[in-house]
Amino acid sequence: MPVLKARRQLANMQPGDTLTVLADDPATVHDLPAFCKQAQHSLKMAVEIENYWQFTIIRGDQDPQ
Repeated sequence: MPVLKARRQLANMQPGDTLTVLADDPATVHDLPAFCKQAQHSLKMAVEIENYWQFTIIRGDQDPQ
């Protein structure tokens, strides 16, 4: 679900905009970086904070997939 929500939010953003994603789903650690690579967004930061992960994504120049 975090990847789907991130995809929808990124679709409404301009290239170069920053999105912060908070997720407690352990699969997100693998899914979100794969999505960013496939959609040509930059994953700038991924940190674990207590029971969740925080990701910082820079929207790429391509249209979201």
